[in-house]
Amino acid sequence: MARKKSPILTEAELRLMQVLWEKDSATVGEVLAGLPKDTALAYSTVLTTLRILETKGYVAHSESGRAFVYHPLIGREEAIRTATQQLARRFFDDSPGMLALNLLEQENIDERELERIKRLIERSRENS
Repeated sequence: MARKKSPILTEAELRLMQVLWEKDSATVGEVLAGLPKDTALAYSTVLTTLRILETKGYVAHSESGRAFVYHPLIGREEAIRTATQQLARRFFDDSPGMLALNLLEQENIDERELERIKRLIERSRENS
């Protein structure tokens, strides 16, 4: 039985998307060259993963001569928002607040980040 397609980016897909977000568009070879040096992937693996990303609606391609040039259809912020919503839905009864509380309880947050969080909370209260 085939595995259900996930709307969330896998680790491998995210690595390729990071290259595309940085470059705006790239061929398979350029994506491969843009990956961190410790990421040992074959050309065919990158091509297959880009095709999966295209099926999922994250990227599209155009033709430039014989090469396909891939470009992101989804921005980094939208991908983050989707992943965060999925995380909240799966583990926190669809509550972004519970997700945020869990992060605050589990992580050591520096003073600058705490101040930023406070400002966001105040802005949210003002807009309510």
